Amino acid sequence: MRVSKWGNSLAVRLPKALVEDLGLKPGDRLEIVSEAKERIVIAKDERRLRAVERMRSRAWSIPEGYGFDREEANAR
Repeated sequence: MRVSKWGNSLAVRLPKALVEDLGLKPGDRLEIVSEAKERIVIAKDERRLRAVERMRSRAWSIPEGYGFDREEANAR
């Protein structure tokens, strides 16, 4: 993979095989951890999914079509 400039940030394009292996789609969040010098670990960040599963296990009802928008919540 090659590191590229994207505005004031750096970006890496993920290979198709990795995207398919992790089941990624636009908007998914990744957790990137430095494992050792010159090596990183990438994992799909599923904390939100686990939180929703915990709510469901407590028999809380989630309204149909519910979606949390952090930007909208912080704008209040």
